[in-house]
Amino acid sequence: MVTVRVPATTANIGPGFDTFGCAFQLYNTFKIEEQPAGLSFEGFDSVFCNEGNLVVVGYRAVMNALHLPMPGLYVAITENEIPICRGLGSSSSLIVAGAVAANVIHGEPLSRLDLLAVCVELEGHPDNLAPALLGGLVTSYVEAHRPLAVRYNLHKSLRFTALIPDFELSTHLARSVLPKSVPFADAIFNISRAAVLLKSLEEGNEDLIRTALVDRLHQPYRAPLIPGYEELRARALESGALAFCISGAGPTLLCLSMDEGFDAEMEPKLGALPNNWQLLSLPIDHNGVQYTVE
Repeated sequence: MVTVRVPATTANIGPGFDTFGCAFQLYNTFKIEEQPAGLSFEGFDSVFCNEGNLVVVGYRAVMNALHLPMPGLYVAITENEIPICRGLGSSSSLIVAGAVAANVIHGEPLSRLDLLAVCVELEGHPDNLAPALLGGLVTSYVEAHRPLAVRYNLHKSLRFTALIPDFELSTHLARSVLPKSVPFADAIFNISRAAVLLKSLEEGNEDLIRTALVDRLHQPYRAPLIPGYEELRARALESGALAFCISGAGPTLLCLSMDEGFDAEMEPKLGALPNNWQLLSLPIDHNGVQYTVE
């Protein structure tokens, strides 16, 4: 039996579309064990108790990479903190859990970067998967079918706060509204901001964070899918946020601040809004996925 704990993640972080990601101290925990045949589940909604369960999919992908037959599996989710379809990496957590469990049970022949390569084949892009596996702030991309990832430091005073609504937003819908091409000026805008943002997050440079954590490639198209976006943005900035962005594909919204009083200032401003917005402070997870063997 392997217990695997996977952190929540955010992707994009403003201008880093499909490239930047960060892991948080919010976790899904799974118990996974091989069995002679068949699949058995505990803690999942019945609709996910089948071959399509992403834990099973991740497990199978590693077994295929190791050229081993797929066994039967027992899969339980024992801690379920990451909200589903909210832009905080819930799908990635399942894929990573299955992949890590398969690797551990079979002697850990694959490194974390090897596991990232296996998982990216399933997910298509590494922005959530890389921080889930490695922890912290990560930039990643795929070159010749091989993902590459680099970790960056974050200033110790930086605070991430999530605003989470009671509705879901599918990644498929969020991607469907994106244009097939963008103006050259918008591409240059994002490249310059992304390059500056990484250093500003490391140094805690408030002025640079304010101007660099902006985007023209995806947020202008996705914001209309999130009721209350503009009002929440205004209230967050009034409450002391340095910057504000969509977490992943949404609908969760992410506030960056260096003010310990930001959460207390912002939370009362959510009460009168529709969609039951909840505020959640998200300390950084620096370790990525962790596991124990029983």
